[in-house]
Amino acid sequence: MSPILEGQDLALRFGAVRALDDVSLSLWPGEVVAIVGESGSGKSTLLRVLAGLMEPQAGRVLYHDAEGAAQDVHALREAERRTLMRRDWGFVHQNARDGLRMGVSAGGNIGERLMAAGGRHYGNIRAAAAEWMSRVEMDPARMDEAPRNFSGGMQQRLQIARCLVTRPRLVFMDEPTGGLDVSVQARLLDLIRSLVAELGLAVLFVTHDIAAARLLAHRIVVMRHGRIVEEGLADRVLDDPRHPYTQLLVASVLAA
Repeated sequence: MSPILEGQDLALRFGAVRALDDVSLSLWPGEVVAIVGESGSGKSTLLRVLAGLMEPQAGRVLYHDAEGAAQDVHALREAERRTLMRRDWGFVHQNARDGLRMGVSAGGNIGERLMAAGGRHYGNIRAAAAEWMSRVEMDPARMDEAPRNFSGGMQQRLQIARCLVTRPRLVFMDEPTGGLDVSVQARLLDLIRSLVAELGLAVLFVTHDIAAARLLAHRIVVMRHGRIVEEGLADRVLDDPRHPYTQLLVASVLAA
């Protein structure tokens, strides 16, 4: 079995700052990997490069499709990349408003992604939207309301429903619970964990929350100054960190 996604020798500078410094990372089908590190460590830059949203200055990103064929993500034409994002991939933004169309109804947000993937039957699309609102614990009776009528936590649930309705193989998540109240974060993390397990998704997510990484991830990647300083199974990295920086991260959580 091949990895579903590979970043090979990725490098990117912003002036004198090394955002990515010879970074390589593989993600396997059905695996959940958390990228952790302090602000400025390069974790969000790495996520965006792997998702095809930023171009690296060196290295390449390979995606292995369902048939096993490898595609160089940054060599794809724009139309090919959009098709990939509509069907095989999903992206959950930290701010749900970045992943939703605020002027379109809740059901319309979910239905739009189905239509972009080829859905045309209005009744089927509306039924799927209702089903997915239920699956993310939203009231389908509110399908025709605008997202601005929902709380931040509910908007994030709606963004997740919009992302997963096409059953992508790979999902990128950028701080999916950031900015939410602690109680809302806990419920949302439980929801994400259950959906990921149910659908067998491969997930790459960025977080500064060690508790979220422990709950969701099979494997953890620790970044500092644009480099991966440690990686391994989640329990091993968090219970027996080897690198001094990882030790400092874990100790800071235990002391909080």
